[in-house]
Amino acid sequence: MHFLSAELEDYIADNSQQEPDILRALTRETHLKVIQPRMLTGHFQGRTLSLLSKIINPKYILEIGTYTGYSAICLTEGLQKQGELHTIDVNAELYDIQRKYFVKSGYGQQMFQHTGNALEIIPQLNQTFDLIFIDAEKKDYLKYLDVVLPKTKSGSVILSDNVLWSGKVIEKLDPKDKTTKILQEYNKRLAAHPLLDTVLLPIRDGLTLSRVK
Repeated sequence: MHFLSAELEDYIADNSQQEPDILRALTRETHLKVIQPRMLTGHFQGRTLSLLSKIINPKYILEIGTYTGYSAICLTEGLQKQGELHTIDVNAELYDIQRKYFVKSGYGQQMFQHTGNALEIIPQLNQTFDLIFIDAEKKDYLKYLDVVLPKTKSGSVILSDNVLWSGKVIEKLDPKDKTTKILQEYNKRLAAHPLLDTVLLPIRDGLTLSRVK
């Protein structure tokens, strides 16, 4: 589902910060070499992530769901000089393209790649994260929230992607559609969570911004 017309989406992108050349190159290579290129964050949302990161100026960032690394590079644009970004993806085949562009970005030494199950990896990380971006397996969103909250502090920000799920969250639920049901539950939990201030933004496929109290 497109929430805005293609013309309006183009206008929004044209009147937002220009997309960096390295991210254009990463987008092109992803479309040429990797399946499901629609999973890329894209220009407008990428600039949104970059600006939010610059406002927060995090020392430690956690990303769940790296794909080819577009969103990770956007998030590092606001990272402190001695900061770190830890990004997790289940697909080991994407490691090399991620690393290639992380190095090109100039942030390579601050970007740490983890391959495997995020639910197993996150408890092993020692950092307390200022900014967390959740954009991996939607069926695990509730579990991701449970495992990341102990890794936050007051003022930490959690970003959750694809929370509108192409509009399915407001349609009649197919009993077989477990993913949509979980996202509905996830959205309700974020909105009602006593430790979080939350607003769901209609950016692309839905981006929720939650701040730990």
